[in-house]
Amino acid sequence: MLNPQLLTTFSAIVSAGSISAAATRLGCGKSVLSRQLARLEADLGARLIQRTTRKLTLTEVGKVVLLEAQQIDRALSNVAQISGQFQQEVRGPLRVACPRPLGQRHLVPLITEFTRLHPLVEVTLLVEDRMSDLIAEQIDVAIRVAHLEDSTLVARKLADNPRVLVAAPAYLARAGVLTVPEDLVHHECLLWTRENRVYDEWPFSLDGTTTLVRVQGRIRINDGMALVATACSGAGVTLLDRLLVEPELASGELVELLPAYHLPAGPPLYAVYPARQWLALNTATFVEFLLSRRFAQRL
Repeated sequence: MLNPQLLTTFSAIVSAGSISAAATRLGCGKSVLSRQLARLEADLGARLIQRTTRKLTLTEVGKVVLLEAQQIDRALSNVAQISGQFQQEVRGPLRVACPRPLGQRHLVPLITEFTRLHPLVEVTLLVEDRMSDLIAEQIDVAIRVAHLEDSTLVARKLADNPRVLVAAPAYLARAGVLTVPEDLVHHECLLWTRENRVYDEWPFSLDGTTTLVRVQGRIRINDGMALVATACSGAGVTLLDRLLVEPELASGELVELLPAYHLPAGPPLYAVYPARQWLALNTATFVEFLLSRRFAQRL
């Protein structure tokens, strides 16, 4: 009879993309996983994975076996969630992913409070500027500033994401104030850039009329918090998500410009998690904590 543990190891290797990555994720040695994979292939009498120096490729047999192994993974996960629900106690590991600016500025203090409220929860916060694979990376909840497209995930809207035009008082004292959007062509603008695209067209709406201004700037940055810091240094005017600059607006380090004009909002903030029949109690409690008690109120 096959050892089910060997099948879960096989599934983990495929999900991680390599034996090395799976060993890191599982916290064990590469040699242990290699031996378990070899044992599984020997028990089945078939090769499951074609291994090269660059990538891992499933054989036809491996593809079929993987489907069955994933069913075992789901069953084990469901059993764990059922157990947690019946315990009616918020406890155990909770893996949360979040974009870096949002994580640094807003989520860290919330996680601190959540762990104080629930001392038996162990939170791992993954702060990184990429779209995490929740299933493969075993992430319980991800905070995303984007519209949900993956139908395998559940999305709960946390907050809208208004944008604001800001500059430091020192910059305005030097360069002059703005009265209409067209004044931006005479100002140094700090530009957001991503994947070789520079976002230099800023739309402003007033009384049903939209003005699109093509702005100029010598500083281009692909990080929201770096844009905030650059604006605070007096380098120019920038257009940002309000959630990134609330403390600076409150302290006076930055001031809002052209407040009478409407700016298009950024993508809303969502808490997303894998669609499961049984949702872990700590995951459900954390999402409700963000929704109804803290997160939306802070924005």
